Amino acid sequence: MKTKKFGQLCAGACFVIFLTLLDQASKLLAVRHLKDAPSIPILSGVFELSYLENHGAAFGILQGQKAFLILITTASFCLLLYLYIRIPQDAYYFYMRLVLVLLLSGAVGNFIDRCLHDYVIDFFYFSLIDFPVFNVADIYVTTAAVLLIFLFFFYYKEEDLDMLYKQLAFWKKKEID
Repeated sequence: MKTKKFGQLCAGACFVIFLTLLDQASKLLAVRHLKDAPSIPILSGVFELSYLENHGAAFGILQGQKAFLILITTASFCLLLYLYIRIPQDAYYFYMRLVLVLLLSGAVGNFIDRCLHDYVIDFFYFSLIDFPVFNVADIYVTTAAVLLIFLFFFYYKEEDLDMLYKQLAFWKKKEID
């Protein structure tokens, strides 16, 4: 059983590394081709590539709060990693592990930017609805959130979530005689 757990941990780590590298590669391309250049329309009036240096968090909140954002990201990463390690190993919880891999990848991708540049590189822009500019790491986090909502409403039953909660608990309830 420990071999299976170790294998799943290694697979999860490999996917986090792969997705983080994909995010960083896309940001490198954005810097090379979009920085100091006009936006590139993909679907005119709908979607474009537009370089932006975001010194805050999602939707531009917490501008200039690098130390706080690094602290929150580090704490979130530790919690997500703990959850990933504690998730039951059976195939039924594969999607929950996938959610955690996406969240970890998104956190690491934007964390790297904050540490290296003091800002996060964003470049996808839906001009039709004037949606804030975002990046691949943000897509991972958003996809994970949508998948998590779907799992809670349509996939896992209440008993599954109770069992999962007991598995993930930091503390163990002492039995009283």
